[in-house]
Amino acid sequence: MRSLIEQFMKFGVVGFVAFFIDYGVLMLLSQGFGVDAVLSAGISFCVSVVFNYVASMRFVFTHRDDLSRSREFFIFIILSVIGLVINELIMLAGVAALGDSALTVTITKLVATVIVLVWNFFSRKKWLDGRDAE
Repeated sequence: MRSLIEQFMKFGVVGFVAFFIDYGVLMLLSQGFGVDAVLSAGISFCVSVVFNYVASMRFVFTHRDDLSRSREFFIFIILSVIGLVINELIMLAGVAALGDSALTVTITKLVATVIVLVWNFFSRKKWLDGRDAE
């Protein structure tokens, strides 16, 4: 159980950095350039996925011997796309209900981030981690 907690903490650090990449791009596009907040959220999410893959597979999860790197990346992308769909649905609902001011976009993004964080950790743990479950 302790190693699971440590792994989740590492995942949290990677996710924290990925969140700021995601959030920074979101705010730059939506507030700085006036791009639609939902579209901006999708773009920012995709940018952060690249960082997240590299950092997660280097510092959090152990490569599975039965997966090639290309298959590993493909599974990572599929799991991330599911996370993106969850993110976009939450952003769409939040912006529709609360508006698209910087504060409401931020609140909506925080809610989406927590939910997607849980999805990402447990789905990647199940399908990508080569470490034995403890």
